Amino acid sequence: MKKIISIFGPTGIGKSSIAIELAKKNNGEIIGVDSRQIYKGVSIGTAQPNQNQLNEVPHHLIGFKDLNEKISAGEYLQLIDKKIDQILSENKSPILCGGTGLYFKSLVEGIFSGSHTNEVIRKRLEQEYENDKEKLFKRLIEIDPTYSEKVHINNKKRLVRALEVFEATGKPMSENFDLISKASKYKNDYCFVYLQMKNHLLHPRIQKRIEFMINSGMIEEVEEIINKKIDISHIDYIGFKELSLFINNKISIEQAIENIFIRTRQYAKRQNKWFSANRYDINFDLENFSSNDIVDKLIQIN
Repeated sequence: MKKIISIFGPTGIGKSSIAIELAKKNNGEIIGVDSRQIYKGVSIGTAQPNQNQLNEVPHHLIGFKDLNEKISAGEYLQLIDKKIDQILSENKSPILCGGTGLYFKSLVEGIFSGSHTNEVIRKRLEQEYENDKEKLFKRLIEIDPTYSEKVHINNKKRLVRALEVFEATGKPMSENFDLISKASKYKNDYCFVYLQMKNHLLHPRIQKRIEFMINSGMIEEVEEIINKKIDISHIDYIGFKELSLFINNKISIEQAIENIFIRTRQYAKRQNKWFSANRYDINFDLENFSSNDIVDKLIQIN
């Protein structure tokens, strides 16, 4: 069987463009591997492929969930396998592309069986975090000192999730990881491709993309979510809080854009830290390789 090319890297680096060019030259279809891009109604803020890109190459698992729906990592991995089945049955090449490191890692290693969410516990813990995150972090240190070393106090999502798992299962996260559920049935067929770029090149790209997103209707996207009173706390939508403050005349648009830029840089840094510490087969530094070079090299893999 041909290798399943899986392209990952930090936000703003150009993963989608490379995946699309590869798909066009390799009879491929793209499967999104991004926990934010699965939702409808936030296509701009989560940097989903635009309509022209979607028209160029078939995409899967992009913008298919309503904003009020939630999905566990385990469920997402099952959907990825189903889409691979479908694409292979049509004699085409599945190409994975995204920025959610946990999903890529879990394709090979599986994910702990307690991955389903408990909304009641989560909402309470999220409120506790807003009230006193230091207290919440101390609780994690007490119940799971091993896992607490992997969680930063400012990473609300991971801190709350660790405590949620403990309350729901009675076991700390470090022990739950021993309860591994089924990995992808294609776990031996992936070729993981890590794209990276030095900050002095990546940061201007991020800045330019944020400005493009603002000009493309991101403010209106946030306004619609506010007007419909939709709870999107389960989505890591960078820019929602900042643009909400602008819409409510609390900060200027310039300050909102600057704050979004800062948060996006921090997110890219966390992504790179995750990716560089985990397994990948090929690494391309975009300072040394053009997009065309990368596509040509990836075609030669099979």
